[in-house]
Amino acid sequence: MLDLTTWNLSIPTEPAPTTISTQRLNDGYESRYFRRNSDGSVTFWVPVTGSTTADARYPRSELRETKHDGSLNNWQHASSDNYLSAVLKVEQVPSSNKVVIGQIHSTDVPGSQNDPLLKVQYHYRRGIGRVELLLRARPGDSEVQNILLADNIQLGERFGYDLRVTPSGRLGVAVASSEGDKGTHYRQLSSHWNTQYLYFKAGAYIQDNAGPDSEGGRVTFHHLNSLHR
Repeated sequence: MLDLTTWNLSIPTEPAPTTISTQRLNDGYESRYFRRNSDGSVTFWVPVTGSTTADARYPRSELRETKHDGSLNNWQHASSDNYLSAVLKVEQVPSSNKVVIGQIHSTDVPGSQNDPLLKVQYHYRRGIGRVELLLRARPGDSEVQNILLADNIQLGERFGYDLRVTPSGRLGVAVASSEGDKGTHYRQLSSHWNTQYLYFKAGAYIQDNAGPDSEGGRVTFHHLNSLHR
């Protein structure tokens, strides 16, 4: 199931990105950047020539967590048990071979560093796809740890990821593919994340901005669900 009732959508239109509101998204919005399929899945397309959001080098067609009324949903992990689960397949990557398919980000508000806590990245190299966790130990850190979660996930192969942050700051990340490739990572977050306001993102955020308009990232999501309880 793909529940879009608590998301908005950023697309890389020219000359500047456009945000599709939660209401408009759920009124049946479609474009070259966001297509609805007959099986209920949705496909994100982002060309390397697309426009970029503020402070970003690369374009994206990506969902951002909201509340049902469309207002932004920002949370501190101590407030609830926080989950994001997705089932998807990566169908095309740019020449850099990298596309970010999920994030836990922090907000640009007083007391927050506006840094991603983590990114889930699909990296297709030497003919083999791998899913990597790009993890920041503390807000404001320039260095990001790259952790291999699962290897041998090919283009077009269905796989899923699950993200969880508990009220005590315990992080869990799991990946499993339809072909049996899987991996997990668990750790206690630094207490520096306690005061950060966080939110989920999911979609196609390519790590490339050079090449023709036909080059880019194409990702199809079959399931997406966020939960705070």
